[in-house]
Amino acid sequence: MERPHMSQDLSEALKEATKEVHIRAENSEFMRNFQKGQVSREGFKLVMASLYHIYTALEEEIERNKQNPVYAPLYFPEELHRRAALEQDMAFWYGPHWQEAIPYTPATQHYVKRLHEVGGTHPELLVAHAYTRYLGDLSGGQVLKKIAQKAMALPSSGEGLAFFTFPSIDNPTKFKQLYRARMNTLEMTPEVKHRVTEEAKTAFLLNIELFEELQALLTEEHKDQSPSQTEFLRQRPASLVQDTTSAETPRGKSQISTSSSQTPLLRWVLTLSFLLATVAVGIYAM
Repeated sequence: MERPHMSQDLSEALKEATKEVHIRAENSEFMRNFQKGQVSREGFKLVMASLYHIYTALEEEIERNKQNPVYAPLYFPEELHRRAALEQDMAFWYGPHWQEAIPYTPATQHYVKRLHEVGGTHPELLVAHAYTRYLGDLSGGQVLKKIAQKAMALPSSGEGLAFFTFPSIDNPTKFKQLYRARMNTLEMTPEVKHRVTEEAKTAFLLNIELFEELQALLTEEHKDQSPSQTEFLRQRPASLVQDTTSAETPRGKSQISTSSSQTPLLRWVLTLSFLLATVAVGIYAM
């Protein structure tokens, strides 16, 4: 496997190393459907709930390592952190008791598990996850915001879309340049740089796993309308991810609920799958 060149900036090495997984996500049928404006409220709620769990885990690990020199230059909590914004969105979409209502799918649990593993044992790899997520939010995520707002006729004032709003960043382009410059100052051996770029690919694959989880649900619905959707999502097919165990569902977090209508089900499956893939590849819109 080719390793990043010693003289190559880390930000460029990350972009180059993830080209293949980016293409896999970009060419999906689900992304094309979303671009046509096929966005349902149920699907949007589901993807936002997954993002809440993911960013909660990511930012817990960032706080744990904020003074660690392997991550400290990239610590921008006021500008970037999304948990507080996602809590606002959860209250908008799920109501005042959202903490007991939001779903927590197996693929989301797997993503969260990896983030905690990285933060606890290999904090230098947090760089890959933070770069992929935050700079993606500032790029492709802004496109998603406009599509979702129009398709679901959401208020122009931004309710339900706080996740996509960065009030402390006046100029996203300049901030991304600053972030990449800070990243490129991190001292890394060629071996560490290689592991970071491999972890960036893992970050993409974790998002694609979420995509495949919903794709599998859609396939199951076509084959047999009788099995419970809830049971399907409780027990993720082993073929999606090898050599891994799902994290225990936290107390108060419900598994994904069923839908009584097949047409809305198809719509939210398409929506959720596209959102997960696109947020992950937003980095390429920079």
